[in-house]
Parts: sequence; structure tokens; C-alpha cells
Amino acid sequence: MRWCRRAPLAALPLLAAVLLAGCGGGSSGRSVQSSPTAPASVVRTASSAPPATPTPNATPEATASPSPAALPVAPGAGALPQTSAFPSTGSAAFRDAMTDLWLAVTADNARFALPAFFPEAAYKQLKAIAYPGADWQYRLWYDFGLDVRAAHGLLAPGARLARVIVPADEAAWVYPGACYNSIGYWHVGGARVVYTEHGQERSFGIASLISWRGVWYVVHFGEVLRPVVTGVVDEPAVGPGIPGPPGGC
Repeated sequence: MRWCRRAPLAALPLLAAVLLAGCGGGSSGRSVQSSPTAPASVVRTASSAPPATPTPNATPEATASPSPAALPVAPGAGALPQTSAFPSTGSAAFRDAMTDLWLAVTADNARFALPAFFPEAAYKQLKAIAYPGADWQYRLWYDFGLDVRAAHGLLAPGARLARVIVPADEAAWVYPGACYNSIGYWHVGGARVVYTEHGQERSFGIASLISWRGVWYVVHFGEVLRPVVTGVVDEPAVGPGIPGPPGGC
């Protein structure tokens, strides 16, 4: 079952033709969340100012804690042509992507996961539909923001990321022509985000990862298709859960 909670709906453009672009199965549990912040360039953490020189009888100034910042995954790769390289879960790009996803969930801010999310420039190359940029903005990214907020509501303070399980042996190459795509890519469903909370291991899923130039990106977080605009947590569980199932787009 899926965990959910309700919040106000946000307006979406009427892009009926565009909504056909998704491919895959839905699920029963859903929750409404507030609108995610529109994507923006991730701001890197500024270096803290050097501490002031101590003076006699002066109270030392406290050094400000650095703000959290997203890690780079594959900067600029979305504008480059696709390759058939199989993504590795042992690469720095994958580790940074999952670190960014976890930061987004714990901070309740989808923008931190923008480097881990399937690039808009790549999506425009991939999809053989009208207005792929609008579909990315108002469906994929919008739904992702709702799902990040739903996952944030699931966690207790102090939860820590342990590992991410990707069932790589279930990954499949999606050929051009399937699911309204003009370019092929690797797809895997049901990866598991495993974390510890109050000394207990828990997990939730990533509905769909797809590749671009040998890197896994999140394209659907809580659910692939949803009949209602809601935020969804994919199969939360005590323990690592069960990865999969395979299939989908």
C-alpha cells in the first residue's frame, strides 16, 4: 500500500494531448500536496566568511552554518545526444543524484533534486509529442514536487539515508516508438530508498528511473500515472522492501 496525506490542489494547464506521454501502471493510494516550487538553477553553497581576528575582551563571533546545496550529477548532459551506455549505480553521478533526492525529501524542497531529475533538454529530444517542455514542466516536475512533499511528511526528524537499491537485472531498453518516445533509453522500476529512523530500517520506492548518456535519473518518483493530481509515496515499508516490479516506461 502507499502512504498519503491531503493538501490543496494546484491549477494545471489543459494539455490533454500531452498527458498521453506517460507510460506505465498506476496505483491506488494517493494524496494531495501543495504546489512544488518551480525548477530553478541550484545555487551552490557560498563559502563562509573568514572568522574575525580576535581582540582582547571581545566576544568571539559565531560562524554561520553553511546552507545545504545540491551536488552536480551530469551538468549539461541533457543537451547532448543520447547513448546506449548502461547506467552504473557505483558511479559518482548516481551517488550524487541519490544524495540530492534525499536532501530534497528531508528539506521538503524539490529544487535540491533538480540535478537528479530527468533533464528537460533531454526530455525535449526524447518525446515525440507536442509541447514536450510543457509536459516536463506541468506534469513530470509538478508531480515530482508533490511526491517529494508526500515523502517528506512520512519521515521523522533525524532520518538518515542508508542506501538505494536498484534492481539492475530487471532494467530494460525501451526502443524508439514505445511510449511516445523518439529515442531509446534504459528503464528500471521500483528502486528502493532505504533509510534509518529511530534505529529502525525503513524504505520507500522510486517508481521509475530512466537513463540519459549512461546516468540514471528520476522521472517518476511516487507514481507513473495518476488519475488525480496528488502526491504519492511509493510502497513505504519497514525494512528494505521489495524492489520492482519490472516493466513500464
